[in-house]
Amino acid sequence: MLMVLCTHTHTHTHTHTHTHTHTQYISLSTAAFTLSSDSVGRLYLVMEEIYVRHVELLGFEKRDFPSQHYVYMLMVKWSDLTEKLIYRTYPEMHTLHKSLKEMFPIEAGQIERKDRIIPSLPAPRWVDTQKSTETRQSTLADYCRSLVNLPPHISRCKHLTNFFKVRPEDENPSAPNTLKRNETFVVSRELNRGNASDISGPIILDSYRVIADFTKTSKHEINLHTGDLVEIVEKNQNGWWFCQCEFKRGWVPASYLEPLDNPEEAEEAEPNYEGELYMTTDVYKAEQEDEISLEVGETIEVIHKLLDGWWVVRKGEETGHFPSMFLQRAGNKEQYEAGRTKLKGQKPPPRRSTIRNAKSIHNKSRQRLSQDAYRRNSRRYLQEKGRNSKIVAKSPLRERKNQNNIPKVSDSSSEGELKREAPVIPPRPSPELILERCTVNTRKKVSIHKSRSSSGS
Repeated sequence: MLMVLCTHTHTHTHTHTHTHTHTQYISLSTAAFTLSSDSVGRLYLVMEEIYVRHVELLGFEKRDFPSQHYVYMLMVKWSDLTEKLIYRTYPEMHTLHKSLKEMFPIEAGQIERKDRIIPSLPAPRWVDTQKSTETRQSTLADYCRSLVNLPPHISRCKHLTNFFKVRPEDENPSAPNTLKRNETFVVSRELNRGNASDISGPIILDSYRVIADFTKTSKHEINLHTGDLVEIVEKNQNGWWFCQCEFKRGWVPASYLEPLDNPEEAEEAEPNYEGELYMTTDVYKAEQEDEISLEVGETIEVIHKLLDGWWVVRKGEETGHFPSMFLQRAGNKEQYEAGRTKLKGQKPPPRRSTIRNAKSIHNKSRQRLSQDAYRRNSRRYLQEKGRNSKIVAKSPLRERKNQNNIPKVSDSSSEGELKREAPVIPPRPSPELILERCTVNTRKKVSIHKSRSSSGS
């Protein structure tokens, strides 16, 4: 049985116009239903609306169109696990702040100061400068963090939710001044962690070059042409990077981009053959020889995290590339289920090897490890690990801790195995050997004891 909220609005015209709204719940079965013709209504499915879970301040941007001004870059993470980049000016943020104070006077401390829970936000200056915009970053980051952690009746209210939703100008900003490019500045990671004392100066975004034409397949992506220069706003582990190219912004596969300086990517970690436990959240069938096919819910080990979103995983002795967006850390059921929900409609980024007419500006292409090398190195690591564990098991330290000289064996071991595995007990030393190796004082005491024994007999 599905419950549906029905809102009917009736308008009566007399001397004045009165609008009455009646709300009632209607039970729906699988059978069809009809509404009376004299009522105009809207049907709302009774479900929890999405809300803002987290707001991260990425930095700010200086714009010269239509006139010079500054906007803050905010990455908004929603309860449905989507992430959206939006741009807001400081005056807009302060207007939101004033509205919340009017809507929630008690929580704003306007009735009793001790009841205040809405954070404070200084009023904007008459004229914004780059220095003031930069200085306010820590204040704004703290404000956003506090705002989304307020009680649900504030943090999930319609007014706040609408403010952080993506606007058309967020995805397609006004055409920039052709003589000047927008300048983007990114805050340090310390600021995003809340450590405002270690804030460094703004950092210019990394520039990358497009190696082949890319045609977008969704409204969240952007079209790119060979040779275009893009600035990277965010590098996602799934291989989709959020970029800006002149006035366009959107997601692009990392495999279509190369750094300007050299083909090597300094951020890419070395293989970790010890492996990290992950679980697959979706099925994937290998399309290339160096990939691996896995079903949903399989536990594997990640041995190399690559920036293009195609990680090298190990299943037993088999290794292969697998899309990281279909992986979730093992051990957290809630995150695993959330990761599965997030995947709906998403696709892995294309691999570099599948891109046609790729044109790199670097003479020497990147040297990737082959799957034979991964398997060989992985097997060598596991063999060495097994050898070391046996050495540790037989170490003198472990034998000393086993005071009763009883080896740790399974119940099924035979008596002969117990005797064979038990450590050999050394024979008791002879009196002559003891006298030879003991101290002078001990030797004297033994001699006195002997002489007394002889005289007594």
